[in-house]
Amino acid sequence: YKTIVIADVPRVQCAEHGVLQIEVAWASADSGFTVLMESLIIDWLREASISAVARRMHLTWDEIDGVKQRAVKRGLERRELKTIRQVGVDETSFQKRHEYVTVVNDLESGDVVHVADDRTHHSLDGFWDLLSPEQLLAIEAVAMDMSASYIRSTREHLEDADSKICFDRFHVAKLLNDAVNTVRKQENRELAAAGEFVPTRTKYVWTQNPENMPAERLHMFDLLRKCSLKAGRAWAIKDAARWLWGYVTRGWAVKGWKSWIGWAMRSRLEPMKRAARTIRDRLWGIVNAIVLGVTNAGSESQNAKIQWIKKQACGFRNRERFRNAIYFHLGGLDLYPRAASATHTTS
Repeated sequence: YKTIVIADVPRVQCAEHGVLQIEVAWASADSGFTVLMESLIIDWLREASISAVARRMHLTWDEIDGVKQRAVKRGLERRELKTIRQVGVDETSFQKRHEYVTVVNDLESGDVVHVADDRTHHSLDGFWDLLSPEQLLAIEAVAMDMSASYIRSTREHLEDADSKICFDRFHVAKLLNDAVNTVRKQENRELAAAGEFVPTRTKYVWTQNPENMPAERLHMFDLLRKCSLKAGRAWAIKDAARWLWGYVTRGWAVKGWKSWIGWAMRSRLEPMKRAARTIRDRLWGIVNAIVLGVTNAGSESQNAKIQWIKKQACGFRNRERFRNAIYFHLGGLDLYPRAASATHTTS
């Protein structure tokens, strides 16, 4: 039932601030809704889109969006960043045309602690600026992709950064899968030009792990692996790298990866050689991830949730609303308004 509260709010003469209104117990100064109503809207916004909540509450889109924006604003104002030991840095798409935002997570709590436009070193600089010197010293590991921009920013702000930066297994696997797929496409073009049989629809045969394949794809994989295909050799190199993450000590991990890099460089498959050179240049960060046992899986999970948020909203045209939506759902913020105490407000 729609209820309208009408009250004459008293004013006070403050020696410091002049004539001001008393804060009322049922609403915050910057809202036209009661505390209970605004809290209810926040609960529903956690489950549904702004448009859906507006329809159910018989309110306008702007009114519901206003509740959401106020919730994020007070949540960020109340937030006190605690000690973060493991940081996850990832990028996620904002729109098409290669527009991205940088998302920083606390890998232990799973909360998003920073969202910034683009994926440059300045995007990550904003996160480091939020932390005190003591909080910076407390960071033990930073999981990220192999982006030179993120590496540069981390080195500029963290002491002994090269012992803390960890290149995640997911991104190494993606690098190798892309290389295998490039070998496959090049080989298919060569086979077609020579008038020979071209195996089609085999991308996921070579890039998916056999234990995860459906029966039909696994059968095709077994047949193709017996053929003398370049893609088969590339897959064997990629698959061997999977088992190198099981090392415990730094020395054995370095020895195992260097042996693998030598194999890939001798493969005469240029895409695999390029991937091997990248891994050779970033080997220190890969070994850090192995020894420290750090993975960026939490960031990848948050990335999937962010894409769900974007899909639910049918996309975002405004970057600030996109950032606020991420903070609202994934920031672990205290979003709810509080009943006012007996004091005055500048409203």
